[in-house]
Amino acid sequence: MKIKVGDKLPEFTGINQDGKQVLSNSFLGKRCVIFFYPKANTPGCTAEACNLSENYEFLKKQGFEVLGISADPVKNQKKFHEKFAFPYDLISDEDKTICILFGVWQLKKFMGREFMGIVRTTFIFDEQGICTDVIEKVETKNHAAQILK
Repeated sequence: MKIKVGDKLPEFTGINQDGKQVLSNSFLGKRCVIFFYPKANTPGCTAEACNLSENYEFLKKQGFEVLGISADPVKNQKKFHEKFAFPYDLISDEDKTICILFGVWQLKKFMGREFMGIVRTTFIFDEQGICTDVIEKVETKNHAAQILK
């Protein structure tokens, strides 16, 4: 079941691009953007992550922390993170635990083929850890503006 507006931020522990633990409860007391993307270094995911990076200082001024999550291994997250010098953490969720917790690991269809994968989705949480918005139709090249609307 997908997290929806009004739901509480689930408790999870993830491993970032540097192999360090990131705890979801470390975001309590801050506004938080958690974006799930299908695969590092692909065109759409790169456009989305770069748009958030380019607007990171403005997002921070609005009180937001940013966290990206995909099922890529830590090594791939590290390469992606370093290549584009992202100012926020990327979490490796290889076993899909966090993706399943948020409800973004779903059956997808592409070119007549069905497969399980991450549905690109962004969740916004307030300082109390309550979901205030779920963006399902992500505009990869304009995502920060969607968050700030």
